[in-house]
Amino acid sequence: MVPVPVPKPIIDALTNVQVTTQVGEPSGFQLTFAFSSKSPLNTLLLLLGQVGPFIRTIILVNLNGKQHVLMDGMITKHQVTPNVQTGQSVLTVNGIDLTALMGYIDFSGIPYPAMPAEARVALVIAKYAFLGMIPVVIPSVFFDVPLPTNRIPNHQGTDLEYIEMLAKEVGYVFYIDPGPVPGTNTAYWGPEIKVGPVQPALNVNMDVHTNIESLSFSFNGEVQSMPIVFIQNEQTKIPIPIPIPNISLLNPPLAVIPPIPTRFPLMRNTANLNPVRAIARGLAEASGSADAVTGTGSLNVVRYGHVLKARSLVGVRGAGDAFNGLYFVKSVTHNIKQGEYKQDFTLARNGLVSTLPVVPT
Repeated sequence: MVPVPVPKPIIDALTNVQVTTQVGEPSGFQLTFAFSSKSPLNTLLLLLGQVGPFIRTIILVNLNGKQHVLMDGMITKHQVTPNVQTGQSVLTVNGIDLTALMGYIDFSGIPYPAMPAEARVALVIAKYAFLGMIPVVIPSVFFDVPLPTNRIPNHQGTDLEYIEMLAKEVGYVFYIDPGPVPGTNTAYWGPEIKVGPVQPALNVNMDVHTNIESLSFSFNGEVQSMPIVFIQNEQTKIPIPIPIPNISLLNPPLAVIPPIPTRFPLMRNTANLNPVRAIARGLAEASGSADAVTGTGSLNVVRYGHVLKARSLVGVRGAGDAFNGLYFVKSVTHNIKQGEYKQDFTLARNGLVSTLPVVPT
């Protein structure tokens, strides 16, 4: 479980590194090695065969004197492709972040009396402190503590399944972010935050100031929805419909012109919940349909001068008044080869025309 620096022959055999970070999905990585029968990689193959997926892997890059932790995860699969003509073989190693360990053991039945969801999440994450996992748990806006005389929550499924279920119920997200130093990780359970520091701007169509290779945008006006939850009146037993807009202090609009809601899904399964839990589920449903504008592109990290990070804000300049402004980075794929470091990315926001007149450069 404690990774050590690999020897130079293994680094020399490394031909390709790919790391993907995406909102709503575990982060994943793929390493490709070319080796011969005398390479130290044969020892690694023996380890993979003996201990299976329990080999921890940390991927670091140094850019402009600053170290970035791209991945801290576990190997889940490997494949060897030998070449009988040249005597060389290709080893492909795949893995995901430390959520892999959280999905192995079923802990169903563990009781959590008089504990709100955030307390249960913090208790579950505490099991993985030996991996350097630091919990960051944001209390829910709609505080709900079940009385032991009425209901005692029980653990359902694996740790990962249970934490994700609790996050979905209140409109939160759960992910593990590697770093900030090697060997540590931040386990975040809370709302999708779209505020904070802004990464250096992505410039397009700006001559010598252009710092990306490609960027295209699409607008989907039918993505916006306003869910309707039902709350049951205890005296009359009549369900009361309540429309839920997409409102959040930590998820402010990044555009002036959002699309008009065209879908109004009826969440009838909320009538048997208390009002606090029903509204929380409605906000979770509304937040999932907020992004009408999507941008996809690629950049050369050396020219950009920074490592673009997912789950944070970035500015866009030179794309026209409708698409300039701040965006939320939904996914980033790092592609590293000998002498080359590129990133593919996906951006998103709620509509057209920026709320800000200028963006940080």
